[in-house]
This record gives sequence, C-alpha cells and structure tokens, in this order.
Amino acid sequence: MNKTKTEEKKEIRLNGAAVSAGIAIGKVFLADTYQHCPPYREIPKELRQKEMDRFKTAVKQTKTDFKATYTKIYERLGKNYAKIADAHILILEDPALQKKTQDLIKNGSNAEYAVYKTMEEFIVSLDSLQDEYFRDRRFDLQDVCKKLIDNLSGQNKSKLSSLGSDSIIAAHNLTPADTVAMREQFIKGFATDIGGKTSHTAIVARGFGIPAVVGLKNLSAIVKNGDAIIIDGNRGIAIVNPLKETVAFYEKEFEIWNDEYKGLEKLKDLPSETKDGVKIAVLANIDSPEEAENTAKQGIKGIGLYRTEFLYFNRSDMPSEEEHFENYKKAAESVSPFETIIRTLDLGGDKLFQMGLLNTDEENNPFMGLRAIRLCLKFPKMFKEQIRGILRASAFGKIKIMYPMISGIEELKAANNLLEEAKESLRKANEKFDENIEVGAMIEVPSAAVITDLLAKELDFVSIGTNDLIQYTLAVDRVNEDVAYLYDPIHPSIIRLLKQIIDGAVNAGIKSAMCGEMAGDPFYTPLLLGLGLKEFSVSPIQSAKIKKVIRAVKISDMQGLADEILKCGDRNITEELLNNIKKTINV
Repeated sequence: MNKTKTEEKKEIRLNGAAVSAGIAIGKVFLADTYQHCPPYREIPKELRQKEMDRFKTAVKQTKTDFKATYTKIYERLGKNYAKIADAHILILEDPALQKKTQDLIKNGSNAEYAVYKTMEEFIVSLDSLQDEYFRDRRFDLQDVCKKLIDNLSGQNKSKLSSLGSDSIIAAHNLTPADTVAMREQFIKGFATDIGGKTSHTAIVARGFGIPAVVGLKNLSAIVKNGDAIIIDGNRGIAIVNPLKETVAFYEKEFEIWNDEYKGLEKLKDLPSETKDGVKIAVLANIDSPEEAENTAKQGIKGIGLYRTEFLYFNRSDMPSEEEHFENYKKAAESVSPFETIIRTLDLGGDKLFQMGLLNTDEENNPFMGLRAIRLCLKFPKMFKEQIRGILRASAFGKIKIMYPMISGIEELKAANNLLEEAKESLRKANEKFDENIEVGAMIEVPSAAVITDLLAKELDFVSIGTNDLIQYTLAVDRVNEDVAYLYDPIHPSIIRLLKQIIDGAVNAGIKSAMCGEMAGDPFYTPLLLGLGLKEFSVSPIQSAKIKKVIRAVKISDMQGLADEILKCGDRNITEELLNNIKKTINV
C-alpha cells in the first residue's frame, strides 16, 4: 500500500529561544518578510532626485505606520510597552542612518538596496557587542529596514485577513507592529528565524501572552503554507510536520499547561505555605506598572523586584523625577497593601552612552566596570532624581528601595548618604514620603556574599541575584556559547555561598529573598527551602509552579535534603536528589 503524502513528510525539530511561554499546535502561515538583500539597480543621474524623493516619501509613511503601532500598543499594553514604537521612530530619524542611505542614493543606488546596505553596516557593529540587550537592538534595525523596504516596494499590504483560527505565523522576522496585528487576528503563536529574548517583538509577544519561539535560523526556508507545526514556547522548540506521537505528546502538554494556568486560579487564594505550616512568600519580578496590575489580578501578593531600566530604554534624554514618581506610584497602588521593592538603576555606563544619555568613556570590560550602583555614585544627580521619585511614590504604597551590585560597606554607606540627602530635600519642599522606608541590597557579587553579615547591619533586607552571583563566582559568561555549560546553579561553591548569605541575614535579624532565575525554577525550590530561603521573587508566569512545590513539601524534609547536599559536595548527586524530589511532587 502506498504511503500518503502526509505520512511521507519527515518531522523536523528546530531549536531556538523561548521568549513567550505556552504551546501552540496549528498550521503554518508563512509571512512575507525580507531576509535577503534587494537587488541593486543603478539609477541614472537624471532620475536620482526622483529616487531620493521616493525614499523620503517611504520614510514619512513608515513614521506614520510606527505612530499607528504606538497607539495600538498603548491601548493594549500601556505607555512603557508603547515606547518600543518610539524606538523605531528614533532609528528611522537617526541622522547617521539617513545620511548614509542618502549618500548611496546620490551615488546611483536604488533606494531599497541603499536602505538594506546601510542597516546591514550598523547591524554588524551591534553584533560585535557583548551585551545581550544591545546585540538584540539589531532586530530593531531590521524591523525598521523591513518596514522601509515594504513601503518602498509597495508590499506593505497585510495578508493577515486570510489567517485561519489555527494559524501559527512563520517568518524570517516580525516587527512589533506585525505582532499587534496578529493579536487582533487571534493567531495561536509565532516562530521566526531571528530574534532574541530582549528583542522588542519578544517583549510585545510576552505582553500579549502569545506563545513564541525565535532564533530558529532557517525555519522560513523550510516550511510552506499549511504545514503542520507545533510551537513550544516553554522549551524554545518548533516542530514541523510532527509525527502522530509528537502531536499526542504536545496535546497532553497543552492540557498540562492549561491546567497550570487553571491551577494558578485555584492556588491564588490559598496560603503559600509548606505542608508543615511554614509561610513562604512568592512575589513577582516586573518591568513596568502595567505588569504590576496583572500580577495583582493573578493573586500574587507583592512585587519582589521592580526593574527600573525600562524607563531608560529607547530615548535620548534621562527620565525625569516626575516620570519616576508616576511609574512607581502606579505600581505601588496596583499591589497595595502589599510591598513593592524598587531596584535602582542597574545599567552600565556603556549602555547609557550608546543611548546618548551619558558621556562616558568606552570600557574594555563593561561587565566589571561602571555599572549599577557604581554608575549611580559617579553621577549622583541622576541617582537622586530616581531616589526622589521613589521616595515620593512611597507616600502611596508600601515601597522599599533596593541597590544593585553592592560590593562593599563603603559603597552601601555612600548610597545611603545620597538617600538621606534626597530625603532632606523633600522635607524642605514639604513633600510627603515614608520616613521609615526600608532599604535593601542585591547580593550578586561574591565579595558581598562573603560579608553579608556585615552589610546586614546597614540594611533592612537582602535579595540574592543568582544570575550574576553564579557567573561571577564561577568566572563564566553565561551568554558565551563556548563556556555557558559551566554556568551551574548547583555547583557546590554556589550552594555553600547561598547558605552563607541566608544564614548571614537570619543571624542579623533581617529578611533574605531571591530574585534571580534560580528562584523561578521549581527544580531548585526544594533545595532553596532547605537552605532557609523564605521569599521567592519570580516571573509571574512561574509563580504557580513555585507555589505548587512549596505546598507539596515539608520544611523539615527539605532541611534534611539540603544538609545531605551540603555534606556530599557532589553536583551529580545533588542533581539526582533533586530529580527524585521532582518526580515525587510531579513538577
């Protein structure tokens, strides 16, 4: 008997980056996107002005399109997300990009080719940067390039009206505008050849809750319209022409995923405590006031980490004290009467320099250089603008301040001195604020971990930032593919360091929390509970899983587990013990 055409198709699995959680099973809708250089056409001298006018018209139309995108994102996700469209307008209007493109047109290039070659040159310069956030800005350049070329070539008419209810977009790249349009059509998910976790398309997808996988390299060249496809936004996998057993597996996974969401609804009104009655706090990590509103709706009682860096992105001027105040006030009011812990600026001078916000010298190793609290102490005026905004907002909710990257006592005291100066200036201006506002520090530098007991004398709480603590302790760049395998949260040195930090805080009578990625992974939850951690601050999407583990174990049992792990000092045995716990509680 002859096999059917469907049966002859081979299952193809592609690995990428999981940027928006969820599972989607459906049919490919292949989007038209530019991924190759448009052909070069030499424009005769007498027609070059006309070609220049065509380019300028396309720029105006593209700007109009981005403004429309801003409005749509603003209506659905709020102002902070809408700034993504502002970023594209800034790129579009960038004098260096404009001049380079126009020079190519003046020398005889057609506009499409000139746009592509200009963007390509700038993208190459971004690819050489170490920082993930700035490397991902190349995708913004590609977004602008795509939109401009679409408008130049007259191919900007959307085909989204032909989407079916089971459609999953496959494309070389998608712009945030595409993502908004897809949301309006209720597509199931999307997958792209390029992109990163901090690309703006990924950020918008997470805001809308659309399952997405990016960085799949050649997906758009492999698939055809109508192909069966599965998007696993939890693991970062796209599966083309899945086998029957694969479909069955993911249908079950989809049910489990839905059950987890339903479980969050069931769990949100239940106490976060272990089987032997020990209360454990599960708070949220957020980037914007809009996210604070969503966490409150999900029953998460407080914000353990408000990253304030989003206020600094995609702009050519520093955020004002009033902007700080309005954003933090909105977040605090959203979760009141529960706490909102606001982390002060955690960017490097290199980032702010590249955004045109600060005039600092270029650094050879910005990861170890002028960043976070070090940057704020070097530029106290900038720091006090943010501190004053936080203090003023503290009159409207239970706000706490947290300093990032503290490495020693002197640094901490210097930051607190500036805090006192900010308080005094507000008193003189008769501005209301919480006089007893609590102050904490991120423990993410090994030197701070070793002296947690000393730092605790100057603090009200500490929060462990495992992402940097692990990479600094193990001397591993976690985004470097050649050494990323050495980044190991259960390395014996890391476990001992975590125990030392938690014990140091307990002995000083202050609270310890954890807000790094390790806190949001249920695999590590039993160990962290055993080490004495009483507060987890995680991505809202992970809160249900963490709470499920907490409610499934006894602290006394987890303390025994942690003691065994500390004594054995063998990461393989640690992994085996944690896997056994994972199977027992089914997470």
